[in-house]
Amino acid sequence: MTDVTPDTTIPVDAAAHMRAARTQALLHAPIGPTLAKLALPNVLAMAVQAAQSIAEAYFASLLGVTALAGLALVFPLVMLTQMLSAGSMGGAISASVARALGAGQPGRAATLTIAAWIIAAALSVVMAALMALFGRAIFASLGGGPAPIKAAVIYALIFFPGCFTIWLCHASLSVIRGTGNMQFPSVLLLLVSSVSIPLAGGLSLGWGPLPALGIAGLPLGLILAHGVGAAIAILYIVSGRTGLRFEGAGGRLDTGMFRDILSVGALASVNAVLTVLTIVLMVGLVGQYGEAALAGYGLGARLEFLMIPVIFGIGAAMTAMVGANIGAGNRDRALRVAWTGSLAGAGIVGSIGLVLALFPDIWLDMFLEPSNTAALDAGRSYFRLVAPFYAFFGMGLALYFASQGAGRMLWPVVGSLCRIGLAFGGGLLLTATTVLGVEGVFMAIGAAMFVYGTVISIAIHRTKWR
Repeated sequence: MTDVTPDTTIPVDAAAHMRAARTQALLHAPIGPTLAKLALPNVLAMAVQAAQSIAEAYFASLLGVTALAGLALVFPLVMLTQMLSAGSMGGAISASVARALGAGQPGRAATLTIAAWIIAAALSVVMAALMALFGRAIFASLGGGPAPIKAAVIYALIFFPGCFTIWLCHASLSVIRGTGNMQFPSVLLLLVSSVSIPLAGGLSLGWGPLPALGIAGLPLGLILAHGVGAAIAILYIVSGRTGLRFEGAGGRLDTGMFRDILSVGALASVNAVLTVLTIVLMVGLVGQYGEAALAGYGLGARLEFLMIPVIFGIGAAMTAMVGANIGAGNRDRALRVAWTGSLAGAGIVGSIGLVLALFPDIWLDMFLEPSNTAALDAGRSYFRLVAPFYAFFGMGLALYFASQGAGRMLWPVVGSLCRIGLAFGGGLLLTATTVLGVEGVFMAIGAAMFVYGTVISIAIHRTKWR
């Protein structure tokens, strides 16, 4: 594996020259090849992160169906943390740094880095406090029975107090991506996932000398691995390897720096919250059909969430390219980047969806025994009815990342509002007025994905981010 330890012997001037060359590539190099070159390391890293999430579900399945159902309750909130830190605020950080560099202001980019660390630390404290106050009530409102709720609470008591490591890790990697460097964040995320998988398995199941902590071991492995990643990423930045100089950066810190990140990050966070709230509400609707249905749907929803890191691999490159071009005043090129990347994302996610719509047991058999017939039936119904619409989900999500780079988040939020309204409202209507049962909920989820991607695509095509 590539050595990710910062080499402080590289002169800062040389690093600044490389950073400037990367910015010029974002502004002038051919779009398709440049986007592919930037996205490939991210996609590989996200694939390994997806493997980490799959491994977590597998370890939970070894602990029993109750642990798997408990993980289904807490998983949307865990993914919300990942989406906010890496996607919403992380994308806003990357876009702000890229726009500053595109406008020829590296000093501003350095000060934005400090603002990013402060924002990340503050938001991690807020999330931990909210979960300490309302976590149990949230899980109870979703149903699933006392045992899954207890399992979810145990997971949350470890994950959320320690999530500051995840926030700091992703904030730092977002700064690095904003400079046009996609390789280092990808290698570091590979390292983090490579550490977290055996740690989570060992701490939950008691491998070797490690204690068997049960479901509590799953988040502990994740937190410890991201702590290592955060330390390495911060050292990489402050050593000058990004080409940013921090002399006097603290003195330039003002409310405008925070506003630059938060004005985009706040709307992006609303979008992420709506995405997770859609899943949470669906969990509540599915939960009324019992633990087996909840476990089956939880596996389907987990794969849906795993599509987010896949698109993030492309989206992170789009955010940097769009941001740099918007900063340089080249809106037309920024839009071409957006459509190129979003079509690629739709194709990748759509292909995965079509395969699983036809062969759902490829995924379900990794977690469920043949004797778990009720859970298998629920999972198969989910993929048959929802997976064909994954392409629209991928299109909308990719345009979300591109819109971060442009600093225009209104239409992705509108698309998410349409999605949650149709998914929850349609699910309620179909379950109340038909005999479809849980399949009515899945039909509404699929239709909502179609509307989500269509609304955002049409809006950006017509408005061109003006």
